[in-house]
Amino acid sequence: MLDPRKQRVNKLCAKLADSRFDALLINQVENVRYLSGFENSDPNVAFLIITQSDKYLITDYRYSQQAEKECPGFEIIERDRQKVSLGQQFELVCKQHNIRTLAFERNAMGYGMLKDIAAALKNIQLEAFAGWVEALRMIKDEFEISALKRAAAIADNTLAKLVEQMRPGMTEKDIALELEYQIQKAGSEGFAFATIMLAGERTSLPHGMPSEKTLDPGDLVTIDFGAVVDGYRSDMTRAFVVGEPSARQLQVYNTVKLAQQAGIEAVKAGIKGNIPYFASERVLSASEFAQHQGEGLGHGVGLFLHEQPFLGPQCDILLEENMVITIEPGIYIPGWGGIRIEDDVIVTEDGCEIITKAPRDLIRIG
Repeated sequence: MLDPRKQRVNKLCAKLADSRFDALLINQVENVRYLSGFENSDPNVAFLIITQSDKYLITDYRYSQQAEKECPGFEIIERDRQKVSLGQQFELVCKQHNIRTLAFERNAMGYGMLKDIAAALKNIQLEAFAGWVEALRMIKDEFEISALKRAAAIADNTLAKLVEQMRPGMTEKDIALELEYQIQKAGSEGFAFATIMLAGERTSLPHGMPSEKTLDPGDLVTIDFGAVVDGYRSDMTRAFVVGEPSARQLQVYNTVKLAQQAGIEAVKAGIKGNIPYFASERVLSASEFAQHQGEGLGHGVGLFLHEQPFLGPQCDILLEENMVITIEPGIYIPGWGGIRIEDDVIVTEDGCEIITKAPRDLIRIG
């Protein structure tokens, strides 16, 4: 069986062959890992140069041994940072392969770095490209889906344990710290993103940060978090209430739950990404909370938390099998609170598979 990373590089090279470029310069962290296997979250410590015949990973002494182990199929170049600038190193490779046009990632290269590299490249044209690797990353292979499922399972199990520990009087920060401790203890490489843990009126903040606010009777609670396995991130949101829910809390929750179900049921391969959005939006717009609905329905998830496709009214990307996306409608009412329910799903030929398994009922605390 062909190594999945080699397959990815081959697909990228096929696109390169049809372009006016001689080679690609890749430095976006997730794209470097996706293509080569090099694991590092720090930007600008590894650069790929890919031609039709050769693949290079350029780094320095701090990471060269790691790269040799992790990146089969790539020739590792250890740059002497004291003597050779990045631009000079790139020029050496370009001269070796008679590269006249080097394409860089438009959305990953900083202005200052780009200017420094351009100054060192003689008789070599720099041109920008965007979205090539990201388009490949939208459709997950078996390795990626396995990692995402494991990340989702860790999150599910962590949340189940956390629910048993949550009590009135605990602060948002207390709960977030406990969750982050438990999720790493369970095997997560870290946090998929900064944990969102909110209570009371603060749940109307879609992406608020944990504070010293305590969980008090009657409070709504939002937890949005994810685990990381082999670099791949899960993303799940659940809603809670401290004590017995009020009639309005149940009404808002059930509206969001129906909207999420409508979005999930609309997902299948071959449709535009705006179709699930419209299915969910119809439920929210028909409710008395229409003016408080959140924008968009979800996004792709993988090595990066927010990947293409972004499910909204303008999304004309066709959903394909093995895309992994979130479905996360929400209602956010300033001064009252908010509710969001979010799951990760794998697009299938005739529907989708939900991989986040935590209960989707309103969870009661205390």
